[in-house]
Amino acid sequence: MANGPNQHDPTEVPSTAVPSYRFSVAPMLDYTDRHFRVLMRQITRRSLLYSEMVVAQAIHHCDKPGQQDRLERLLGFDPVEKPLALQLGGDDPGLLAAAARLAAAWGYDEVNFNVGCPSEKVQKGRFGACLMAEPARVADCIAAMAAASGLPVSVKHRIGIDARDSYAELLDFVDTVAAAGACRFSVHARKAWLEGLDPKQNRSVPPLRYELVHQLKQERPQLQVELNGGLGDLAACQRQLELVDAVMVGRAAYHHPLRWAGVDHDVFNDSSQVKAKASTVVRGLMTYADNWRRRGDRLWPIARHLVHVVEGVAGARAWRQQLTQAAGQRDAGAEVLDAAARQLEAHGY
Repeated sequence: MANGPNQHDPTEVPSTAVPSYRFSVAPMLDYTDRHFRVLMRQITRRSLLYSEMVVAQAIHHCDKPGQQDRLERLLGFDPVEKPLALQLGGDDPGLLAAAARLAAAWGYDEVNFNVGCPSEKVQKGRFGACLMAEPARVADCIAAMAAASGLPVSVKHRIGIDARDSYAELLDFVDTVAAAGACRFSVHARKAWLEGLDPKQNRSVPPLRYELVHQLKQERPQLQVELNGGLGDLAACQRQLELVDAVMVGRAAYHHPLRWAGVDHDVFNDSSQVKAKASTVVRGLMTYADNWRRRGDRLWPIARHLVHVVEGVAGARAWRQQLTQAAGQRDAGAEVLDAAARQLEAHGY
């Protein structure tokens, strides 16, 4: 498990003509931490994964002598997680450039800029979705990150905010940011209401407008356009991939991880991996969990993500309860996962 810059030798994955961003798991605060990303690697080796959003200013405060443990908490990952993008939040080109430079040093494959989060806390920091009203500032941030890091820099954004939700305004935003060097536009096909709706409501109340994302790709064929929002299964993703370059799945990946066990085969044309089952996912985490425990950290931050691996099968509720109770003990280790896997294997799951 890597603990510092330039120590992230990636696990080798056979080459493929299909780029990793073709299917990705969206950055989600409190969800896509390093443990969930390792879990997803038991299900798909090809897809692009994202970190939770990390604020550039927080990285700046930790990038000092004596703060390396805190910096590792923000940026550390296991090599198996690659390909991996670091999502950054902020509005200061200088701080973002420094953070992007560290992302390259730590071995990330891409930097993603958050221009989609509508939370009140993020707005107070003058970043996230409110930056859609300032395309020139977003462009300055993108250019600074790209120049400092040498990494591809993508942007995740909405189709609009508040009353600024016309296609013309979306196109102006995209054109301005594209000219600054953004490599890809991950478009959540809902606008965001910055006042009156909380982040959860902003993921469901504003209607999905896939047609605007499709039109963007049609009118800007040279750009890489990725569609995000409301994609609940692989069939829905496949339909969208006929019209855009890539798809991004969020909470449907977290709450139904095994629903995506066919991604490598169906999206990336890779038949080399055995399709994951619940038991193989749990077993696949055992070595990682053992290494994590050797650092002095507890099992629960890993095991908490497993509660969604078993669904729609007999005994799922009891299995979750047993796992939660056992993994919540302070001295719990990988043996808890072994026992959980054995239970699943006994029923063919």
